[in-house]
Amino acid sequence: QVQLVESGGASVQAGDSLRLSCAASGRTVSRYAIAWFRRVPGKEREFVAVINMSGDSTAYEDSVKGRFTISRDNAKNTVYLQMNSLKPEDTAIYSCAADAVYYYRDYDHYAYWGQGTQVTVSS
Repeated sequence: QVQLVESGGASVQAGDSLRLSCAASGRTVSRYAIAWFRRVPGKEREFVAVINMSGDSTAYEDSVKGRFTISRDNAKNTVYLQMNSLKPEDTAIYSCAADAVYYYRDYDHYAYWGQGTQVTVSS
C-alpha cells in the first residue's frame, strides 16, 4: 500500500500561483502513476492532471492546460502540482491519487487517495 498526504492549499486571489505537494509513504512511489483530482461540493470529482511512473509523460484536463504543471521527484517520494494564473473556478478540494496503471481519468480506477487540501481563489 501507499499513503498519500497533500499540502499547499491556501486562499489566494485570482491570478496568483500555488504549488500543491503530494507526499507518499509506504511502497516506493515510483511504482505508481499519480493523479490530481478536484472536487466542489455538489459536483462530481474532476480529473485535473496525471503523471506516469518515471515522470516523462503527463496529461491534463483541458481547462488547466497551459496553467497547471504536474511533476514528480521520486527521490523525495513527492508529486507536485504547480498552479499558475488561478481562477475562481479553480476553487475546490484537491486530492492526489495513485494507481499502478497509467493512466485513467476516471477517479474510481484509483486505488489510493489522500485526504485533500483546500484551494480557494477569490476574484
